[in-house]
Amino acid sequence: MSTQKLFIFYIALSLFFYTPSYSTNNKTFVPEWARTAIWYQIFPERFRNGDPNNDPNISDLHGSWPHDPVTEWSISPWNSDWYKLQPWEKKNGKDFYYNTQLRRYGGDIQGIIDKLDYLHDFGITAIYLNPVFESPSLHKYDATMYHHIDDNFGPAPERDKEIWSKENPVDPTTWQWTTADLLFLDLINQCHKRNIKIIIDGVFNHVGMTFWAFKDVKRNGANSEYRDWFTIKRYDDPKTKKDEFDYEGWYGARELPELRESVDGFAQPIRDHIYAVVKRWMDPNGDGDPSDGIDGWRLDVANMVNINFWKEFRKWTREINPESYLVGEVWWDDWGSNKMFDPAPWLQADVFDAVMNYRLTVPILNYFTDKRNKISSTEFAKRVTELINQFPPDVSQVQMNTLDSHDTDRLPSIIVNPDRWYDHQASAKDNRSYNVRKPNEEEIKIQKLVLLFQFTTVGAPSIYYGSESGMWGGDDPDERKPMVWDDIIYEPEESHPFGRKRPKEEVYFDNDLFQYYNKLINIRKSHPALTKGTFKFIYTDDKSDIYVFERKLENDIVLVCINNSSENKSLKLPYPHNVENNIWHSVLDERKIQSQNDTIEFNLEPKSGAIYCLK
Repeated sequence: MSTQKLFIFYIALSLFFYTPSYSTNNKTFVPEWARTAIWYQIFPERFRNGDPNNDPNISDLHGSWPHDPVTEWSISPWNSDWYKLQPWEKKNGKDFYYNTQLRRYGGDIQGIIDKLDYLHDFGITAIYLNPVFESPSLHKYDATMYHHIDDNFGPAPERDKEIWSKENPVDPTTWQWTTADLLFLDLINQCHKRNIKIIIDGVFNHVGMTFWAFKDVKRNGANSEYRDWFTIKRYDDPKTKKDEFDYEGWYGARELPELRESVDGFAQPIRDHIYAVVKRWMDPNGDGDPSDGIDGWRLDVANMVNINFWKEFRKWTREINPESYLVGEVWWDDWGSNKMFDPAPWLQADVFDAVMNYRLTVPILNYFTDKRNKISSTEFAKRVTELINQFPPDVSQVQMNTLDSHDTDRLPSIIVNPDRWYDHQASAKDNRSYNVRKPNEEEIKIQKLVLLFQFTTVGAPSIYYGSESGMWGGDDPDERKPMVWDDIIYEPEESHPFGRKRPKEEVYFDNDLFQYYNKLINIRKSHPALTKGTFKFIYTDDKSDIYVFERKLENDIVLVCINNSSENKSLKLPYPHNVENNIWHSVLDERKIQSQNDTIEFNLEPKSGAIYCLK
């Protein structure tokens, strides 16, 4: 067969089985749906308590930090003042930061299902769930097993425990479906009925102290068949009663035993187990039809796992579902600096489709939120352009543009506490001068301005649960407060983690902010230029602190002008365009603007922006 015919055959075969975006460099496949995604990140334990009958009890805390005997404990009230100690917390004599790790609020899978219509009507098209697998902690990054959903997320925890006891966790042929598993599969089905994609956290660098294989090693020592799954420094001496067992944990944390890697990555038994887990959740029926499974994975601490394993992982997932999406958590090169890993090695069409785009977040915060360390409009344009142009357009278009998450302080609190390295000194626990207060009106204006850029720039915007309802908070644990809903009356926040005086601040669903998010979502959905169009800064003015950029896809042209100053600004921008219709639509306020002599006029209030569309 000739080279030309072979090429045509290959393209035809690819199109028959799979219709991804295809970059001009002939290297990069990305799922088409990810280019238009509006992401919503959910921390399950804190999103919605849909079924109080499955709430954790005191025994469910066993195996999680701080491991102290707990004699008095109860579910925390969803609507309580965040920093206020509950009666059982006061009795143990410990502080807020100790007790908050013991708290459970009862969020579950049913709560997510109950709020899918809320998310659909809001405009969400893709959900990312923090870990949902069985685990004793509130965050679930310390898995007990990968092949079952946490029993307290499902309808019958005790029944699920009975099912586990009859399985051999290393043998997938013995795995059954628990009630929590089946409810999660229903969640997937309910998402897909609403045209919402769903991905989950894959935490394959480390497990928890209650993980079945790790417990076997602890119990049987060097005789355990799973001893090579972990890096064991010292086994218990059976002749003594001391706990001498020592091992390698993630970043030295004993809570998170690391899965052992060689220069080639995980050993084959570990790979086989993870592969079985991937198949279970991506094709639950095992019939080759992935429509009843998850649509991809967010991969935890991805840069700490051998990249060759991720290349194999990609092959697994794409064989199961060619339109699946992989996003890696790729963070800092050196935690003591503000230098980030270069994501390029992970975005070469053979590993991930995207990373959580914290690299873009940094210049956004430097420009919009910093005071002393603020960068100019020109510098902002330069940094953003470099980041966007680092990859082919389709790769940049599917990056998960994350402003805040379960690992950072929330955006409003970042604005209240400017001039810090991103995710450094980001809570009162780590920085005694960190201000835990609610943002004021001026700070909310800055938040809206940041959002305007997030929803009009290149890449898929990601909303951390509760951002749309007005939630604020510092880094862990404060960014993991219970979701603020409009059908719950909340106690005001007036307590402080160190007992300091602070104003009483009302906690309620901010409908004005919600409507602003919703408007930006609808604007993005209505204009293909904002998801698939070109991106170019066409004007910057450092003195006035304003800039304009253009998004363009054929006849769909969008101009975004941002006034980052504290003064009213007017701008007459020459913008010749070869179209007959010179009526511009100001889509934020639904005005129509006539351009004169190929000149467009912007009149902007302080800390505000405009979106003009020509279509």
